[in-house]
Amino acid sequence: MSELRAVAVWRDGAAARVSPLEPVLSAFDQGLVRGDGVFESVAVLDGGTPHLAPHLARLSRSAGLLDLADPGEPVWRALLDAVLASWDAGTEGVVRLLLTRGLGEGEPPTAVALLAPVPAETLRQRQTGVSAVSLSLGVPADFRATAPWLLGGAKTLSYAVNMAAYRHAHRLGADDVVFTSLEGRVLEGPTSTVVWAAGGTLHTPPVETGILPGTTQARLFARAQADGWPTAVTPGTVDDLHAADAVWLVSGVRGAAAVHTLDGRVRGDGGLTARVQELLAR
Repeated sequence: MSELRAVAVWRDGAAARVSPLEPVLSAFDQGLVRGDGVFESVAVLDGGTPHLAPHLARLSRSAGLLDLADPGEPVWRALLDAVLASWDAGTEGVVRLLLTRGLGEGEPPTAVALLAPVPAETLRQRQTGVSAVSLSLGVPADFRATAPWLLGGAKTLSYAVNMAAYRHAHRLGADDVVFTSLEGRVLEGPTSTVVWAAGGTLHTPPVETGILPGTTQARLFARAQADGWPTAVTPGTVDDLHAADAVWLVSGVRGAAAVHTLDGRVRGDGGLTARVQELLAR
């Protein structure tokens, strides 16, 4: 499997491609020992990264929320060039850009790019949809906007809760999760933005709840509006999702995965998934 992966690290002012088996982090790196860092996952299509710009902007914003120095776009592009240099353009991939606080105490941050093929399960979910369960995140919907220490809206390396939510969903026989606030408002998925269609309009929750601003959701909404499909930012509930014409979990690599089952209730998509995926493919 190592030949299907590529790794590059920023060292001594240049991007260095290294073996996927070579260690690139110190055991004392703050990203490893404390999860102190941010990341982005970027789709690799036809050997390139056509949707890179909004991911770099979001990475920079996430880094700012952590008081972490972003090395800048030229560094990220150099790392991308290094890992993509011999990538098979016919293989759909995902490149993860990681930025950690490094060793801390005035030391430079660590910047790494990891490239791998898109997992088969991700491709399956894009095609056939997902089952999901709603789980409370345990915070009021409006709290994180006034609590910067909770890092609402930042894509951090601290994903232990997200992964635990996935494991819990799998134990329940589901593929994915819709997080809700303490009072029952829809937030986001562990690695996705929630979008639903109702009343002839595409809806998504407000980012003021502390959810991650979705780059793919933003692209979908821009293209939907240009196509004459109204969009809205809407404080929704799980009941709204049950009543919706269609529900999707949207992310940069998986695209739009239709939710065919939510909390054990089978639901359809009104034939809208094909339209949503066509808009994202333009």
